[in-house]
Amino acid sequence: MKYLLTLFAALLAISSLLGQNGTPPPGGARGIGMGFTGLTFHDVHAVFSNAAGIANLDRTSVAAFGEQRFLLEELGAYSFAVALPTNAGNFGLGVQHFGFEGYNEQRIGLAYARPLAENLSIGGQFLALNTQIEEYGSRLALTFALGLQYQALPQLEFAAHINSPARVEEANGAFLPTVLSVGARYTPSGQVSILVEAEKDIDYPVRTKIGIEYQVADPFYLRFGAATHPATVTMGIGYQIADRLWFDVASGYHEILGFSPAGGIHYQF
Repeated sequence: MKYLLTLFAALLAISSLLGQNGTPPPGGARGIGMGFTGLTFHDVHAVFSNAAGIANLDRTSVAAFGEQRFLLEELGAYSFAVALPTNAGNFGLGVQHFGFEGYNEQRIGLAYARPLAENLSIGGQFLALNTQIEEYGSRLALTFALGLQYQALPQLEFAAHINSPARVEEANGAFLPTVLSVGARYTPSGQVSILVEAEKDIDYPVRTKIGIEYQVADPFYLRFGAATHPATVTMGIGYQIADRLWFDVASGYHEILGFSPAGGIHYQF
């Protein structure tokens, strides 16, 4: 156990590598396969990446995915999300667990989104974050996130998101990360989407991300991506295995620490 805690502390020391509690999780295996992008997603995965993305959903949707970072069982992250459309706006719930017995994090988010105009949607999320360390107990922190999406042209969309805009103290002298993200999606054809994003944690350098999704055939998608700080390349596939049921797999690769496989499913009622 002491070895695992030491290893985990060393990994956390690498800037932005694991992302401490409070950092927005990726938009499912789909987002991981596209360089950890997701600000412009319009499916249930937007519950994690940008709540504004569920504003125009017209059917209840659920998603579940897991990621094993650097092939270490102790660094597993498991998430579940549901998006529910109503006449008063759309609601979402996201739950995530990360870590192992000696150190683990839990994240619960309640999201709300609605369109403000024909091409503009906004969303917000209230977050409860718990960190538990063996022999030290647990600590709960409350914060929120805000996001928007704007369809400038049929082929071009912009998005912005801020996570924990108010400085919230998680422990003595330690604050939850405040992360500002902006991005765009360009769709030159019905089969290709290109996503470009920049993410700035106020304590770390800007992280840039790019993702490409190519619809090879009606049920089959190929995805590629890359991100900086740390330098990571990703790839993934998506496949519609049944009516309204999709399956996604992906993996990121870090030149020193290796592969981080991920997989998930999502269903639209």
